Amino acid sequence: MKLHEYQAKSIFSRYGILVPNSTVAYTSEEARDIADKMGGRAAVKAQVHAGGRGKAGGVKIGHTPTEVATIAESLIGTNLVTHQTGTDGAPINCVLVEEATSIKQEMYFSIVIDGATKSAIAIASLSGGMDIEEVAATEPEKILRVSIDPGVGFSSFQGRSLGYQLGLSDANIKAFSKIASNCYKVFIDNDCSLIEINPLAITGDDTLTALDAKIEIEEDSLFR
Repeated sequence: MKLHEYQAKSIFSRYGILVPNSTVAYTSEEARDIADKMGGRAAVKAQVHAGGRGKAGGVKIGHTPTEVATIAESLIGTNLVTHQTGTDGAPINCVLVEEATSIKQEMYFSIVIDGATKSAIAIASLSGGMDIEEVAATEPEKILRVSIDPGVGFSSFQGRSLGYQLGLSDANIKAFSKIASNCYKVFIDNDCSLIEINPLAITGDDTLTALDAKIEIEEDSLFR
């Protein structure tokens, strides 16, 4: 079962993973009010179960509350067509209005089930904001992988090692390791089959923030 971005970010927040301030809007008027409270400038993000939203026009920046409302009105009630949806697209029933964030660097981080080892694997790359499948096909050397022993879990050493290989500063290596460890807690506690942050960004104030969030839950566990 796929969760929307706003749902995934709500879970992230409960586990101490930093996400931007954001609120869901179901109408353009709600979007305007939310943006006004944020100071006017905000990102408007279509909430659909598909990747590639940015390239398809599903993520836009509004510089005033009125502009945010106009963008929201143009998205809500329409279908967004991306490379993952097919020609019919996916319906947009709501948008996430999110504070605009200055970005110094983007990264990719995910935890998925590795079919070969039948256990979880952490994946990290400096190619944040890009389609990870495309990166894997064209520049596989840019993708880092770490197998997670189910009996031990994700260790702080593994997080620090990934952060070091990504070339992060000492402070951000520590922050990255904590985020990765907390993601694994989310993964286990919620019976996930996938957790993805793309991008995980170093913002203007030098903090690591999950600018996007994707969670898929194993359907066999939904009875919980």
